[in-house]
Amino acid sequence: MLVLLAGIFVVHIATVIMLFVSTIANVWMVGSYNFGTISTGLWLLCNKTCTQLPVSSRDEASLKAVQAFMILSIIFSVVALVLFIIQLFTLEKGKRFYMTGAVMLVCWMCILIAVSIYTARFTGTMAYATNPHHGYCFILAWICFCFSFIIGILYLVLRKK
Repeated sequence: MLVLLAGIFVVHIATVIMLFVSTIANVWMVGSYNFGTISTGLWLLCNKTCTQLPVSSRDEASLKAVQAFMILSIIFSVVALVLFIIQLFTLEKGKRFYMTGAVMLVCWMCILIAVSIYTARFTGTMAYATNPHHGYCFILAWICFCFSFIIGILYLVLRKK
């Protein structure tokens, strides 16, 4: 049981780190242009230098929603990690980690909403670039989506023995 708890803890920490990286780094979409590669993220447009991400007025609300939900997912994931540590030392034997699992599933839902909006609104639409494709941050966000769901379900069914 201790090995299972340690494994879940390590995967949870990895998920938090990947969420930070995918939110902060600017490699959600990558494409090529005349002078090299160009990448866009949630915050900046980068080629050789990074500038403010140009978005149209109709896409601005969608981008703000993606940014907000990714930040919320980080917050809920960190809160779930703190709750897990607190409940690990305060719960009686045989009790379940209901609160930790619920908060982690809220994190999962925030990631789902953010990545779904980004996929629907920004996939394939990259200014000044040819052959746009997804970058590693987009892929990391989907990996965090899977991990947070698995961790949330494991927390809900996991009992302290």
